[in-house]
Amino acid sequence: MYDPSHLRTFLSVAQTLNFTRAARRLGLRQSTVSQHVRRLEEAAGRQLFTRDTHSVELTEDGEAMLGFAHRILEAHERAAAFFTGTRVRGRLRFGASEDFVLTRLPEVLEGFRHDHPEVDLELTVELSGTLYERLAAGRLDLVLAKRRPGDPGGEFVRQDRLVWIGAERLRLDPDRPVPLIVYPPPGITRDRAMEALRRQGREWRVVCTSGSLNGLIAAARAGLGVMAHSRGLIPPGLVRVPDRAGLPDLGRVDFVLVHGRHRPAARDAADALAAAVLAGGDRLHRPQRTEPGHFPG
Repeated sequence: MYDPSHLRTFLSVAQTLNFTRAARRLGLRQSTVSQHVRRLEEAAGRQLFTRDTHSVELTEDGEAMLGFAHRILEAHERAAAFFTGTRVRGRLRFGASEDFVLTRLPEVLEGFRHDHPEVDLELTVELSGTLYERLAAGRLDLVLAKRRPGDPGGEFVRQDRLVWIGAERLRLDPDRPVPLIVYPPPGITRDRAMEALRRQGREWRVVCTSGSLNGLIAAARAGLGVMAHSRGLIPPGLVRVPDRAGLPDLGRVDFVLVHGRHRPAARDAADALAAAVLAGGDRLHRPQRTEPGHFPG
């Protein structure tokens, strides 16, 4: 009923909210992208996007289609792998950013291990900057992380806005330095937060440094200060700092998959895992349900 090529185009437009960028990413003409979306809308009998000359937004039906599209494509990929009889095997060293600790990434990895039992998967969870360093040194084969500023590389997974978050009861004194909760260097969000405050001429002081997301969350829940974080992945027990606090805008951040070049033997396994991450992308947009005060693992 739903053409897989139309679903892939729909997901690309949904992730970029831009027909031109989606066309560039897919290597298609913009008219082809528009045609794919129109045919999918005709098949569904619903409007999936509202669009004008300035913006593209998902409708409620479009939001519902996101989940269906990912599951349909995931089933399509599994069926194709099964009937072609291909067996992916070998050792795969995968690095994931701390940002995904509280998302559904474990479900994606579980599905991958089920589909490819002969792959010896080694997972490293670290700061995005550290993952890039290990990838460059040949110690990782595939990385899921924030895109470094000015770096056009990587396979686009999703885009989100960075926002300031903290405990709901936290109140910032405009006459005192901003209390910052940050990752240690080379944290990308750390650099973004400090640079934004520097441009605003606002003083800050670091009240907590931790290489663990759970450590940062604990400090934020205790009301020690604020931290920069992806808007779509705000952990339970924390809220977005209201605009009236006067903190500077942090801009957007891209999450990408980046392949290493040092172990050709891992290429097939890395390609298979990258496909699984992209097919299960909707699960990376939702944090796990976690009770306040409870930190997983």
